[in-house]
Amino acid sequence: MKNFKNNIVGLGLSLLLFSSCVNDLDTEPKVELTFDKLIAQDPNAALGLVSKMYGTFALTSSNGPTESDITTTDPGETGFLRNMINLEDFTADDIKNRWGDNGLDQLTTTSKWDENNKFFRYLFDRVYYTIPNCNNIINALGTTNVENKDQYVRELRFLRSLAYYYMIDCFGKGVLVTEADLGTIEAKPEASRKELFDFVEAELKAIEPGMPAKNTYGRANQSVVRMLLAKLYLNAEVYTGTPRYDDAAIYIKKVIDEGGYTLSPNFKSLFSGDNNTSTEIIFPLIADAQVSQSYGNTTYLVQGNVDASTMTPSAYGITGNGWGGHRATKAWYGLYGSDLASSTDDRAKLFWTAGHTYEMDDYKTWVNGYPAIKFTNNNYSGSTTLTEFSNTDFPLFRLADAYLIYAECNLRGAASTNATTALQYVNDVRGRSHASAITASELNLNFILDERGRELNLEGHRRTDLIRFGKFTGGTYLWPWKGGAKDGTSIPDTYKLFPLPLTALNANPNLKQNPGY
Repeated sequence: MKNFKNNIVGLGLSLLLFSSCVNDLDTEPKVELTFDKLIAQDPNAALGLVSKMYGTFALTSSNGPTESDITTTDPGETGFLRNMINLEDFTADDIKNRWGDNGLDQLTTTSKWDENNKFFRYLFDRVYYTIPNCNNIINALGTTNVENKDQYVRELRFLRSLAYYYMIDCFGKGVLVTEADLGTIEAKPEASRKELFDFVEAELKAIEPGMPAKNTYGRANQSVVRMLLAKLYLNAEVYTGTPRYDDAAIYIKKVIDEGGYTLSPNFKSLFSGDNNTSTEIIFPLIADAQVSQSYGNTTYLVQGNVDASTMTPSAYGITGNGWGGHRATKAWYGLYGSDLASSTDDRAKLFWTAGHTYEMDDYKTWVNGYPAIKFTNNNYSGSTTLTEFSNTDFPLFRLADAYLIYAECNLRGAASTNATTALQYVNDVRGRSHASAITASELNLNFILDERGRELNLEGHRRTDLIRFGKFTGGTYLWPWKGGAKDGTSIPDTYKLFPLPLTALNANPNLKQNPGY
């Protein structure tokens, strides 16, 4: 794993100067050497450039935590993972932030969203930093005979598809650019959600057969591609209006049956500083306190849920006093019952309750709500060295999610699944955390949504899940501070999509704002 982490900030990267692509989605790479000469001078440069694209999902910049690939006054805020958590979890029922600085209140209260919120822009800009640079490298590789060229291109196409997936999910539209558009100076037309969906589907299906069954830790393999396809199909009814649960089931079965992954014996180990040894993680976003530091990776999750006023930061493997920002709500920890201390479920123990209240009467008050100590910088096995930055990799895809996707597909009528296997997978997930097994009569879609919350909250899934289950907007399901009310209130259907940032609308007049903003 260390070798790939080193590649993220490797020597070859210093010779290619990437620039933010917000105002020019067709930016050519600015190079001090031609790609052929770069490869001749440094045979590892091609892998270094591919690694840089992996790093865009984990770091703010390969130049260190105080710099960013995209335009900002605060580089630490701009990481992909940090903003995925902001947009997927703060906006949903599981966790809230108390800082309130320049847009976080809008996310935490799912209210007053507009095109000027910098956190919408950060995710949008990150996507359109990654996509054009993947295009540039794909194009450059096409002119060389570098070893493993075809595999590098497939991985770049996956990373480009992953970036587009978040455009589909979060904004529902965008601009579709590939290596074929390099050199184009005209503003590209707006691509609809369906057009982006069709592109990502075609790309993933094209590269899936040629992907290796196994790859270096942190790099995409065949299961990673299949997992993204399954997620795309799982949400197809939201994205395109047409259910694709049969297709989701086909690819999630391949992940489960052919990937070779097994559930980690202990739930907590998945979120510890040495989780790179896990048998369950299918695709991680890599963190390293020495080599790949960032305020935007799991450092945000560990430090953000700790404050020395009620907790002991060193108990979570970190230096300093903690950032004291995030607390879970009763909509999350209430899924384990009203008395967490008496629950047999290991997942119920991953909240700090001492000195904190069950109710979140004021989301800006630190002691209201329970900090989620799911992510820690401690090693699960062996000793831990205290660090400011996190060593804990983020499990973007993991097997427990695949099991729950299979069960959901079965409940939604996918032909290639069966109820016995679905029940077994759900009970495997629950049994790993010492939660009681359920019966077939208890397994329904509402249970699946709750179990996804128990298992996957704070992992960037919750908003998408609530939308798919029809519980994000409207007033049928309320949670603390939904719509800006303490006990929750209805929010409009327009909030199923985020507003396009004003900077993007100004940069390309072909882009039109999402309805309702």
